[in-house]
Amino acid sequence: MPPSSPTFSRINAMMYRIAPSILSADFARLGDEVSRVIAAGSDWIHFDVMDNHYVPNLTFGPMVCQALKPYAMTPAGIAVPIDVHLMIAPVDALAAQFADAGADLISFHPDASGHVHRSIQAIKSRGVKAGLVFNPAQPLDVLDWVIDDIDLVLIMSVNPGFGGQSFIDSALRKIADVRKRISASGKDIRLEVDGGIKIDNIRRVADAGADTFVAGSAIFGKPDYKGVIDAMRSALAA
Repeated sequence: MPPSSPTFSRINAMMYRIAPSILSADFARLGDEVSRVIAAGSDWIHFDVMDNHYVPNLTFGPMVCQALKPYAMTPAGIAVPIDVHLMIAPVDALAAQFADAGADLISFHPDASGHVHRSIQAIKSRGVKAGLVFNPAQPLDVLDWVIDDIDLVLIMSVNPGFGGQSFIDSALRKIADVRKRISASGKDIRLEVDGGIKIDNIRRVADAGADTFVAGSAIFGKPDYKGVIDAMRSALAA
């Protein structure tokens, strides 16, 4: 486990983002679920796209993203970013479709792209922020070559494909490693973590260096979305 970084966490307390994953929402009423979880205090809406090829599951396409875009608004009418995580291969064609469907951020796995830099530039050319995703056992080498071009790094703290998995503790070392690389770059890059995030571990993940937290079943699996999100914010502020 990496040493904690309480100074980093305190300085960036107002920068934390909580991004509920609609993978764990009620699919029969997704629009209402998105509205409810935003009213409960969500910062982003996380959209897990799976193709039954790169990962053994099949979820949402661009038309679902487009249909949900009008619901991604606060009660005051402020747009909430849609954070699309592509677990698909190949990347480029569907990334373009999600950009057109209203995605604000699109992240992909480098091993799912034939040319990582070109995929990043294709996403950004559409006015969308681009990110890279790293699986639990995946090295970070490619990050050094594109860190100046991306807006987000997403660390998987479970193996991608299904919600409800337990947090893999070795991800903390990878989060700390990425935070060092981001700090050295001098760039404004979000460090997001996805998988097994709960009230009782979100503080440890923040101390390792993360600033954005994806939570699925931990939020949508409870009757009181606001209660969970408020508890997460309290843990981050502790």
